[in-house]
Amino acid sequence: MRTEGDHIEINKWLLPFSWFYGLGVGFRNWLFEMGFLKTKTFSVPVIAVGNITVGGTGKTPHVEYLVNLLHKMQKVAVLSRGYKRQSKGYVLANDATTMQEIGDEPYQMKQKFSDIYVAVDKKRVDGIEHLTNDEATKDTDVILLDDAFQHRYVKPGVNILLVDYHRLIIYDKLLPAGRLREPEEGKKRADVVIITKCPKDLKPMEYRVLTKAMSLYAYQDLYFTTFDYDVPYLVFTGEKREAPIDRQTNVLLLTAIAQPKQMELDMSEMFDHITTLSFSDHHYFSTDDAAQINNAFAQMAEPKVIITTEKDATRLATLTTLSKDVKEHLYAMPVRVSFMLDQQEKFNEKIISYVRKNSRNSILVKPKDDNKAKNSNHSGDRPRTISFRDN
Repeated sequence: MRTEGDHIEINKWLLPFSWFYGLGVGFRNWLFEMGFLKTKTFSVPVIAVGNITVGGTGKTPHVEYLVNLLHKMQKVAVLSRGYKRQSKGYVLANDATTMQEIGDEPYQMKQKFSDIYVAVDKKRVDGIEHLTNDEATKDTDVILLDDAFQHRYVKPGVNILLVDYHRLIIYDKLLPAGRLREPEEGKKRADVVIITKCPKDLKPMEYRVLTKAMSLYAYQDLYFTTFDYDVPYLVFTGEKREAPIDRQTNVLLLTAIAQPKQMELDMSEMFDHITTLSFSDHHYFSTDDAAQINNAFAQMAEPKVIITTEKDATRLATLTTLSKDVKEHLYAMPVRVSFMLDQQEKFNEKIISYVRKNSRNSILVKPKDDNKAKNSNHSGDRPRTISFRDN
């Protein structure tokens, strides 16, 4: 049985440097708390999803969950900083936008959801103002901020903190000894805390222990999620079909993500023969990398396939020097968030209720089955401070 915190490695000799790092982070947070650094609120519903750990908590699948929940009812915009993109300032994605212009995760989001707005801007305040005021996007009903828990210049209505089950913040240390971006107490800013990547066989006692260990406030809700894997698809054709594999198939697991261990564990439960080839998070594959992938796959015995993540697939698809054999056997494995303890309906209702109550669009506020609502007065477009805790 895997246990919480089992991926944590602390470099104890770096702890003195973590102390100095903590001073700097603490001073920055104090400036926000005292009002010397200003936080801005918006009249449009804003939901932030992020973490206080460096990489690997499952932000993109959870943002995609929110998109799936909301995009058929509201006009959704996803705003990211666009990590490692080759552009500057505000960029609104369109059908011709390349991955290099907006980054791999926003590009993946735009490819999967053509009916939403996807934009990038390092300055999230500027990005939100563009989305809500520009002619092309002023019909935006709700904004999802990707990787923005520490971007304190924006005050979201719902602040969602993701915590990796295998790297719980209560056991971790600050950078550079550990992987915390700020002290654990930063979790107090969260309205919702989600422990992600949980094993599917968690026992009731383990839930209770985790709940007590997280030590949340009364205004905070705690959820548990796990990952399910959907039907893989061929990266170079986009054909979604069952991969011609079984437990005996030789699998080359190709990843360039922050925490590949969880996927390695999951795949090892599905297949008997796994070979791993890992690169750094958000790695842009080169010609030399293609040669390494080609050679690794060529040396494997038949039957064989390559499995990668959807995020990595967006970068691999631009690599022209992959061999024909690799291209014909390269599959992306979609990940889907699944709530545990039958918490999905509670979470969904909480998010939808917040968006409807704080929407600039009065149509979204009106309950369809409430006749009284048709004659009631709504605040409509009046700017106001929105807070999930007040709802």
